[in-house]
Amino acid sequence: MRCRILLASMLLLASGWLAGCSSPHYLQPAPKRSVAVPVTGQGQAVTVAAVDSRDEAVIGTRSGSAMSTAVIIVDPATLEPRLQAEAERAVQEMGFSPTREAAPDRPSLTLTLAHLGYERGDSPPLVGSARLEAVLVAEARNDGTTYTGTYTSRRTQQYAVRPDQEANLEMIQGLLSDGLDRAFKDPELGRLLAR
Repeated sequence: MRCRILLASMLLLASGWLAGCSSPHYLQPAPKRSVAVPVTGQGQAVTVAAVDSRDEAVIGTRSGSAMSTAVIIVDPATLEPRLQAEAERAVQEMGFSPTREAAPDRPSLTLTLAHLGYERGDSPPLVGSARLEAVLVAEARNDGTTYTGTYTSRRTQQYAVRPDQEANLEMIQGLLSDGLDRAFKDPELGRLLAR
């Protein structure tokens, strides 16, 4: 009898563990820019927009298999307002007055998340790795001139135990924060907006 209880307990534990491995991770990253931005504005109004242009919310799977149900999801509807807030904060710290309303002769800045990916990386035996990539595109327009910058952040994380939801959230949030840092420390954006 004791053996049966032990076996049933082990089966229950194993099925719970397997169910946890195959369940989706719904992530809600809140990236933050941490670098100082070049100050070039003098209070001019700048139209600011952030766009998450990805085709789908799934950014990859934890197993690396395309058929896996252990998907990682970052919803564009949740992420876009957070990118908008960070873009507005950066523009304000550049010395401009951010607004969401467009006007024909007003300078504008559009921040687009073009790609966010999570895939299995190359790793030695008995160790796993995740390869993450984010691509942000910033487009500044002023007086008929456009400047476009593309900023790519990559991270490879090795692990002995597959990352849980909290660890994945931390990695994605750090990746996006790095992308924001790369974009907004580009002095060309502020120079064009200040013309």
